[in-house]
Amino acid sequence: MLPFSYATRNLLRDPVRLIQKVLGAALVVFLVYAAGSFNEGMKSVLMASGSPRNVILLGAGSEESVERSEVSIQSETLATAGISGIEKRIGVPAVSGEVHYMAPIAVSGHGSGQALLRGITPGAFEVHREVRILDGNYPSPGQILVGRLAHHSLGVPESALVEGGEVEFEGQTFTVSGVFEAPGTVMESEVWFDRTDLMTAIQRDALSCVIVRMDSDEGYKDADLFARQRLDLELVAMRESDYYAQLAGFYDPLRAMTWLTAGLIGAGAVFGGLNMLYAAFASRIRELATLQAVGFRRRAILFSLVQESLLATLLGTLLASILAIVFLEGVTVPFSIGTFKLMMPLPVLGLGVLVGLALGTLGALPPALRCLGAALPVALRSS
Repeated sequence: MLPFSYATRNLLRDPVRLIQKVLGAALVVFLVYAAGSFNEGMKSVLMASGSPRNVILLGAGSEESVERSEVSIQSETLATAGISGIEKRIGVPAVSGEVHYMAPIAVSGHGSGQALLRGITPGAFEVHREVRILDGNYPSPGQILVGRLAHHSLGVPESALVEGGEVEFEGQTFTVSGVFEAPGTVMESEVWFDRTDLMTAIQRDALSCVIVRMDSDEGYKDADLFARQRLDLELVAMRESDYYAQLAGFYDPLRAMTWLTAGLIGAGAVFGGLNMLYAAFASRIRELATLQAVGFRRRAILFSLVQESLLATLLGTLLASILAIVFLEGVTVPFSIGTFKLMMPLPVLGLGVLVGLALGTLGALPPALRCLGAALPVALRSS
């Protein structure tokens, strides 16, 4: 075998070409990291937003979008009385009749942006146990409660949505009563109104859904039985976790497009790298033939060329990993129903390293085999 130092010295013989190899590999791996972090972030926030113990009662035919659903306001009381197995705390049943409405909202002194508005009652905190008010209080009439990431959805500075700030909606001014968190869920990007205020503003007399929290994961059957028995209410029951899983499936084409885009750009970089390696190895045909003439086998020379390529691509992978952790991890990305943060879990990092290894190994084989395929006398006479 050729010494490892032979591969490292060859890399440093042409610094410009080395930089091209490293940057080309870094571009491809960085694109893989970007696509992977985008997919993981969106998928995780949607999967974490639903609890298997929460059951959503929707209007029949509106299972794909709670915003389009209409449920009579009496359904909240009827569901509380008619569903057995609803969880209670201090004797209070965990039932929340809510209004979900997607609309633009203007922030005083700033522009307007689209956000999911949710009309709630205090029962929302019994159902959504992950929600915690960080600053301020529950909204009274004329006030709103904002998620800590709502400023990303609205495209305004975080300082614009603090306690005491003002927003305008449907010609009315609302004061921010506080900020809440719901870690890892889309609710952190929402704006919560007093339910009566929101229904009055949008001139609506029906709820979007009724959410009940059951005392066990199997409690869904009781809620489903209630929906099937009360045909007059025209309800359908869905686990909250199933609803958000269905939403995640709706966004699958978007996530696939990120992989396709990364793949197309990466393919261009790979073909450019192959051409560069063909040129680099072709200029050393006589050198490689001389190594064969002094006794080194072709497989040993091939292994050394692959080593050389791997060194460059792994340097690029290391550079891409550093850039991804610095510039991608934790970046907040808005989408139609909220926001999510780009994530760099171990599987995504591992995929990037595997891509770097594949680039270094498979990318070096075609040009190396072609340059080593010439007959030894012909290769020794090449210029």
